[in-house]
Amino acid sequence: MDLKNFIDAAVGRKKADIVFRNGKIINVFTGEIIENTLAVKDGKILGYGAYEGVVEIDVKGAYLSPGFIDAHVHIESSLTTPEHFASLVVPRGTTTVVADPHEIANVAGLEGIRYMLDASEGLPLECLFMLPSCVPATPFENSGAKLSASDLVKLAGEPRVLGLGEMMDYPSLIEGDPAVLEKMQMALDRNMPIDGHAPMVDRKELNAYIGAGVGTDHECSTPEEMRSRLRRGMYVLIREGSAARNLKNLIHGVKLYNLRRCAFCTDDKQPEDILKDGHINYNIREAIDLGMDPVWAVQMATLNPAECYHLKGKGALAPGYDADIVILDDLKSIHVQQVYKKGVLVAEDEKALFSQPSRVTDAVVNTVKVRKIRAEDFSLPMETDVARVIRILPHSLVTENAVRKIERDENGLFKIHPDLDILKIAVIERHGGKGTIGLGLVENYRLKGGAIASSIGHDSHNLIVVGDRDEDMALAVNSLAASGGGISVVANGELVGLLPLPIGGLMSDKPAEEVSASLKDLLNTAVHTLGVNKEVDPFMTLAFMALPVIPELKLTDEGLFDVLKFEFVDLCIK
Repeated sequence: MDLKNFIDAAVGRKKADIVFRNGKIINVFTGEIIENTLAVKDGKILGYGAYEGVVEIDVKGAYLSPGFIDAHVHIESSLTTPEHFASLVVPRGTTTVVADPHEIANVAGLEGIRYMLDASEGLPLECLFMLPSCVPATPFENSGAKLSASDLVKLAGEPRVLGLGEMMDYPSLIEGDPAVLEKMQMALDRNMPIDGHAPMVDRKELNAYIGAGVGTDHECSTPEEMRSRLRRGMYVLIREGSAARNLKNLIHGVKLYNLRRCAFCTDDKQPEDILKDGHINYNIREAIDLGMDPVWAVQMATLNPAECYHLKGKGALAPGYDADIVILDDLKSIHVQQVYKKGVLVAEDEKALFSQPSRVTDAVVNTVKVRKIRAEDFSLPMETDVARVIRILPHSLVTENAVRKIERDENGLFKIHPDLDILKIAVIERHGGKGTIGLGLVENYRLKGGAIASSIGHDSHNLIVVGDRDEDMALAVNSLAASGGGISVVANGELVGLLPLPIGGLMSDKPAEEVSASLKDLLNTAVHTLGVNKEVDPFMTLAFMALPVIPELKLTDEGLFDVLKFEFVDLCIK
């Protein structure tokens, strides 16, 4: 910024570049709605007042908000590249995201992170990155890469790298594991923020976790969890994604005295949900519908995350701040009319006014390396007829460790019972390493007559498949391998749906609208043909069944894992 030029315009010696007239300006510092003129110069806010502009825009009573900030997101979970993700969320008012690329990092290591940095360069969506702290998430699974502190430090000086991503391996941190502490120290030495991920951790263990330097948590699912973190000085990021929807449970825990320590995030949200409901503007709208003061809700989407991550010049419409401006119809629907990024109009009527060619590199394609899978690979010997079963909970990433009586055939193998909602689930190592296969059982998914497979299996992103026929499970997996990754649906021995995700087995290079349409077709097939439980997201819920850091019971390629005990357990109970 030319400082003299800015000062001349601020005091009125020069014209502003843009003047917005007849607007209602949301002041997130004071909670006021100010009816005044807002002026912009060189991509920065000049301030309110009697300004003249080279361009003057009459917003006719609309509301002017700071650009929205997603405080924690995995871009890969949109199933689109950064370029297409930007065209999806910017028209809905999101101008900045704090992204953790640990999905692609688990597949392609540092080269995967470098791809995300390069692909997001120069977009009208400011993509700021946290370095993945847990690649792999735990030592109890096999991923495509392992990143140590010495690896991460190579990217620590990048301009858009903010800090250390969510510390999911909280048991190792609490136990003082040297490799984990080295990553923490790397971030602390550079005064970097450190994100958390600590569901159900409390008391002395939580004190240790926070005292070590972790500053945020987006895994709160109850008001009690939220309070325990706020009391200890954490920022709580209230998540509303596709599979995990915590806003309704948490929003009434936001009070005037703790408001400034709360922000919004999506974490993982699929394109269909963003196109249908919105992005961070949806979080704002839902909070308002649940009784929150509209300006509070806007503050949680702007100033609070900016302060949490020390984003100077972001989160407010005030002198010297970036001219990231969202023009809203009202403070109920949160419908976005226009979006300006640093004073440039980049979206209007929920349509992007920009495009960016895809910048895919060889490092992030051809990543599914698995032998041909046979039906026999899913044979499941059972020593007893009592088993531990992963019970899925609606709209939650948390599962229950259920104990169920199951059926066995004459050879002692698990047998699907038509009247029991218990299915086989498998996780298959796909990075060209061990080729291990973990087998387990899952309840409340309710699929009948087929199988669903995905190369999205948080966070190591091995192949994951669920079904009631071994032949269908094998077909679903082999179809994925042939397409370079994605999501497949098989019904009665026939491949009836396939969404290729060739970039890391996680993302498509197609526009978000095309990906959303394909995903919607798969969803309809999953629900109406296979009868998958309508209370769970068939694909995102499945993806989280392999994440061994969210309680209670999960499955990795190495076996069944009790997250509360943080150890492998036998499938059968003797």
